[in-house]
Amino acid sequence: MATPRTSLTRDERAEELATRTDAENLPGLFSRLGDDVMDLFNSQLALFKVEIKEEASAYARGVTMIAVGAVIAVIGFALLNVAIAFAVSTLFAQANFSQPASYALGFVVTGAFYLLVGGVVVLLMKSRLARQELVPQRTVAELRKDKQWLKNEL
Repeated sequence: MATPRTSLTRDERAEELATRTDAENLPGLFSRLGDDVMDLFNSQLALFKVEIKEEASAYARGVTMIAVGAVIAVIGFALLNVAIAFAVSTLFAQANFSQPASYALGFVVTGAFYLLVGGVVVLLMKSRLARQELVPQRTVAELRKDKQWLKNEL
């Protein structure tokens, strides 16, 4: 039978002390790990916020430029319509109408043309929307299947 050792060598003591220090630091390590995870989460959240702000500002600039372009296009469309109305009025000038009457007829004909085209577009879209079902059929079918499954299970 071996006799128990009462004294440890210097290397064994250092090893035992290191093992005890590691065991005592385990809660500290977990605490540090939690802090590091929170720091990582916070840095990812900050990056997300920066990216969202950049994308929002890019979209805002884009929307602003679209609005400016739309205003310019509307002004151009209005000027084109005036030019078309004057061109149509020159056709009536040869019909021995007075100049104001020929201008008025030119604008009336141009306006009536746009009313007709706009009305046709509105009616076509209205009939297309009337044919379209607003209820999502696949979703309703899945919900009915789920309802039937729940009834069978209960």
